Amino acid sequence: MASTTLSVHQKALRSNVVKKAIMAVTGLVLIGFLLMHMFGNLKIFIGQHAYNTYAGWLQSDLLYPLLPEGWFIWLFRIFLLVCLVLHIYCMIVLWGASLHGRGPRYVRTNRKEQTLSSKLMRWLGISLAALLLFHLSMFTIGWIQTGYVYDHSDPYTMFMGAFSQWWMVLIYALFVTVVCMHVRHGFWSAFTTLGANVGPGARNVLNGLAYFVAALLFVGFILPPLAVLLGMV
Repeated sequence: MASTTLSVHQKALRSNVVKKAIMAVTGLVLIGFLLMHMFGNLKIFIGQHAYNTYAGWLQSDLLYPLLPEGWFIWLFRIFLLVCLVLHIYCMIVLWGASLHGRGPRYVRTNRKEQTLSSKLMRWLGISLAALLLFHLSMFTIGWIQTGYVYDHSDPYTMFMGAFSQWWMVLIYALFVTVVCMHVRHGFWSAFTTLGANVGPGARNVLNGLAYFVAALLFVGFILPPLAVLLGMV
């Protein structure tokens, strides 16, 4: 009986470790996408032609003629959606396991060593999902239209119209803040899960890189909307 209980416990631990690894890999993929997306947004400073050309290249020309025109963006969206679903699923399962005391020991951290972002990690993830749906409803699906008409506006016009309103910039700033807090802890946690946190030196390097990536994303994402609002673009 005892050996059976131990076997079940070991299987649960192995399952949780696998889920932590999936969370780490999918999280890093999503961070890579954020960096790419940030770079694209900065093209707003170059002008309407450059911004729209970049958006059009993503929509139809990337990997053409290797793939039929317009296929890449949908395959890429499906890939990101799968990563996001896996990431959220593993987070929910691990959260439930930790609440019932079944999480692996290395997941548990001394409360004194936790940062604000690590303490709020799961709640930040939930808030991020809600804000992401709002963002997609505006710029990808067109369910929410403010400052532009979705069916008759190019990407540059939509960007300029949306962020010419202070309340939209405020919502976006909240979105970016939540993203960067999640990224700060997620970057460190992902590399720790994958075995990069091997000592105090590595821990300091990972910590520094996590703050750098989060700060880079925050500045890179918030500058274009602010520039539009202040009339600098």
